[in-house]
Amino acid sequence: MRLRKTLLYFGKKLLLFLVSVFALSIVVFWISRLAPGDPLVAFYGDRAETMSPEQRAWATERLGLDDSIPVQYVRWLQNALHGDFGISYQYKQDALQVVAGRIGNTLLLGGAGFLLTFSLALLLGVLCARFEDRLPDRILCKLGTFSSCIPEFWLSLVLLLIFAVYLHVLPSSGAYTAGKAGDVGDRLRHLILPLTVVVLGHLWYYAYMIRNRLLEEVRADYVLLARAKGLSRRTVLFRHCLRNALPAFLSLAAISVPHILGGTYIVETVFSYPGLGTLAYESARYQDYNLLMLVCMLSGAVVILCSIAAQIVNERIDPRLRDPETEAAA
Repeated sequence: MRLRKTLLYFGKKLLLFLVSVFALSIVVFWISRLAPGDPLVAFYGDRAETMSPEQRAWATERLGLDDSIPVQYVRWLQNALHGDFGISYQYKQDALQVVAGRIGNTLLLGGAGFLLTFSLALLLGVLCARFEDRLPDRILCKLGTFSSCIPEFWLSLVLLLIFAVYLHVLPSSGAYTAGKAGDVGDRLRHLILPLTVVVLGHLWYYAYMIRNRLLEEVRADYVLLARAKGLSRRTVLFRHCLRNALPAFLSLAAISVPHILGGTYIVETVFSYPGLGTLAYESARYQDYNLLMLVCMLSGAVVILCSIAAQIVNERIDPRLRDPETEAAA
C-alpha cells in the first residue's frame, strides 16, 4: 500500500511535468512562428533576397513553412517524439548536434556558478548572522546591497574593459583559445570573467536570505533556553540554528536553478561565450525555428523540473504543504 501511494505521488509529478512541457511547446512554437523576420535568410543567406517568387515558394515548401502553424506544430511534435528536432537553418546540421556541442559549456559555467554562489552565500550568511549588527555584518551588508544593484551586463562590460582591454590579463570572449580546446588552464582563464559576473550577480541575494533565516532561528525560544544553560552564541548558531536552517537552504537552492540559469544566458551573450545563451540569442535573431525550439524546450524543461523538485523538497520539509497522498507516501 505504501509503495503504491509513493508511485502514485511521483506519477502525478511526472504527469505534471509532461503536461507543463507540452503546454510550453505550444506557446513557444506559436510565438516563434509569429516573430518578425525571414527564416529563408537564415538558411540561404543573401541568396534569399535575390530569389524569384517561384524560388521562394519552393524554398518555403522545402523547409515546411508553407503549411499553417497548427499543421507545422503537429509535424514538429511527431518528429520530436522520435528524437528528430529538425535541421538548424543557420548551421546547416541537425539541431540536436548543435545543442550538444554547446550544452557542455553552459553546464560548466552554470554548474560552477551555482556551486560557488551557494557556497559563498552560506558562508557569508553565517558570518553576518554570527556578527549581527557589528562591523563585519554592516560592511558585508553594505557591499552586498551595492553589488546587487549593479546590472549584470554593465558589470560584464566593466570587467571586460579593465581585465581584457586595459590590463590584457584575461581573454574577452570564447570558451578557449583556438587550438587549445583540451587545455584546462586556458579554459579556466576564459571562465574567470563570466563566472565572476554570474556569482556577483546572485551572491548577495541568497546570502541575505540565509542571514535572515538564521537570525529567525537565533531568536527562537529554544535558543534562549540553550543560552540560559550556558551554551555560547557560536555553539548554538553552528550546532542548532544552522542545522535547522539547512532544509530551507536546500529548498532555496532547488528553486534558484532557473534564476541562475537565466543570468548565465545573459552573461554568455555579453562575453560571446559559446553556450546555450548565445545559441538562443542567435537562433531568435536569425529565425532559426528548429534550433530556437530545442533550446527553449530544453531550458524550459530544466526550469519546470527544478520547480517540481523544489515543491517535493518543500512538502517533505513542511508537513502543512502535503496533501493526503503525500502524507501517506512520506
